[in-house]
Amino acid sequence: MTHSEPEQLLSPFMLLLMTTAIASTAANLYYSQPILPLIANEFNLSDSQLGSVPGLTQLGYAFALLFISPLGDSVVRRQLIGILSCVLVFACGMAVWAPNITILLIAVFLIGASANITQQLIPFAASMVSMENKGTTLGTLMMGLTIGILLSRTLSGLVGELLGWRSVFVMSALLAALLGVLLWVFLPSNKPQASLRYWPLIKSTLSLFCQHKSLQLFTFSGALWFASFNVLWATLAIYVSEAPFDYNAQQAGLFGVIALAGVIGAKVSGKWVNRFGSKTLIKMALVLAAVGFAITGLFAGNLISLIIGIILIDFAIFSAQVANQVRVFSIDPTAQSRINGIYMLGYYLGGALGSVAGLRAFSLFQWPGVVAISMLFILFSAAFNSMAKTKQHSLSTV
Repeated sequence: MTHSEPEQLLSPFMLLLMTTAIASTAANLYYSQPILPLIANEFNLSDSQLGSVPGLTQLGYAFALLFISPLGDSVVRRQLIGILSCVLVFACGMAVWAPNITILLIAVFLIGASANITQQLIPFAASMVSMENKGTTLGTLMMGLTIGILLSRTLSGLVGELLGWRSVFVMSALLAALLGVLLWVFLPSNKPQASLRYWPLIKSTLSLFCQHKSLQLFTFSGALWFASFNVLWATLAIYVSEAPFDYNAQQAGLFGVIALAGVIGAKVSGKWVNRFGSKTLIKMALVLAAVGFAITGLFAGNLISLIIGIILIDFAIFSAQVANQVRVFSIDPTAQSRINGIYMLGYYLGGALGSVAGLRAFSLFQWPGVVAISMLFILFSAAFNSMAKTKQHSLSTV
């Protein structure tokens, strides 16, 4: 393959299509959150029962990271994405029809699992560009991912309020069907990099993690800074609902708009990777995140400082994620889906740890506890990043 050949595969139209599909698919993980009260009213659910709806969605996504993501290395990705699109449409239809909570829980688990489309498209796109353009490409894809996450709750809440909660899943099914057809028509058919059967493929995913120390360090570093990120967002609504803010749920939800800083961070960091190298860029991002947390702590109870802190933290975390994925994808080009799957599973588990730790810290020590545990996660993340060896490429340092 010539040096310029990969660039010809990923045209601007293809990048736009993949970015749009990533945004639309990622949104499925969060559609249920604003409509939970509507679901609770129809099925007469307790809080614990209701919490299983987003919980099963996330569990399905985690399941797919370990048991579906590796398939991208052994089957034609275009076919796998087509199958996942069909499952997503079916699962959304199942949610629309669900006569009881049991069927709905099965449906949302399948929705979470089929949202693995996102984690098939990201390594697919990364494999279609040269090393010097990986950062820019991943920055664009992560921008789509961020927009999908941010707009999902707003769109779901609006549609659910106007047309009922089932209409949200109708909308999701239609989007999945449309994008599934477009991806089937326009995606190229790649040649699989591995010829392993399913269970040996899954075992090889775990062995890749054990084999590559760099992957372990990248994963631990990413998981820990994502933990700090989730400490913030798991506790923010509770924090601003109390004095001196006393915001209601709708007002608290507006802080999500501030998180658009993450979109900018994802986009610009893709261009900065080649200039600074991933390791240095991540170090800079972690310092910026620590400054953001410090500002919210030193000026606790002040709205302006909270907004500034959130902007810095979101910008930093999404910048670090793009830089980290560039070097993750450079580990082994023949196993990008498996490596990305195990990395994202670690990232996801780090986020779950952060949510639990954040809520615990807030219950014990209020906002100072949140800031302290976030800074601790950032410190450990920086330690793992500093241990990672710098790998030289012909055009960039990752």
